[in-house]
Amino acid sequence: MNLKEALTTLPQYILPHHALSKLMRFFTHCENKALKNLLIQQIIKHYGVNMTEAAEPDINTYASFNHFFTRALKPGIRPIASAAKAVVCPADGAVSQAGIITEGTIFQAKGKSFTATELLGGDAHRAEAFNNGAYATIYLSPKDYHRLHMPLTGTLKEMVHIPGRLFSVNTATTNSVPGLFARNERVACIFETEAGPMALILVGAIFVSSIETVWQGVVTPPSIATVRNWLYENNAPVLQKGEEMGRFNMGSTIIVLFGNNAVRWVADFKAEKTVILGEMIGERV
Repeated sequence: MNLKEALTTLPQYILPHHALSKLMRFFTHCENKALKNLLIQQIIKHYGVNMTEAAEPDINTYASFNHFFTRALKPGIRPIASAAKAVVCPADGAVSQAGIITEGTIFQAKGKSFTATELLGGDAHRAEAFNNGAYATIYLSPKDYHRLHMPLTGTLKEMVHIPGRLFSVNTATTNSVPGLFARNERVACIFETEAGPMALILVGAIFVSSIETVWQGVVTPPSIATVRNWLYENNAPVLQKGEEMGRFNMGSTIIVLFGNNAVRWVADFKAEKTVILGEMIGERV
């Protein structure tokens, strides 16, 4: 951790994460036209949001900043890789890390790591399915499309809401905060696929006002004190490869887990690579 990263990160330990996110939720859901248009214009200008890709490029049509932030894309602008064994990228963003879960441990950055058990809410049995499997961590910046999609067709087996802090998930914080993704509040969705079990973990962050899934709607807020889970034994949702599965109301990170010898990442799918929804990032073994 260098000095700049330290100065960015250390104040976050004492910030009231959830209170700040609640305040941000008020502003991002406000439907005052002047305020929401000002917020949208500033984000577009500061981060270089490409509105030509949006299904609706006119900012005046968005009821609130959040409607803009979770905007749909034009149909067909993110084609889904069609190869039979292709594993596709679940989001626009940048790869934070990708590799193998070694003896239950997932690499974070700069000598820092966390366990799959910690990430999945402290349940060793839940994490066992992913031991020595493949993982990928993808960061969504404020300029990115913020809906999340399925890497493979899957049948939902379980959803887990895990309480935690709301540290930023930018590069400086990822390099600095030990076990960051296993400390932040998150929602883990576990599917059965042709490649075996697949977990999609939607990690919250400071100013992320909520996490949604297409079958549940808003999962968080409210924040919680203990882990809660939902089991889908009858009439479980089935989502197709490339289909939307959830969204972040403000930006964050998605982590993908597969079991041992289930998938192989493509050669250039590695840290710092810019990725887009639907591109081939791996293949079923």
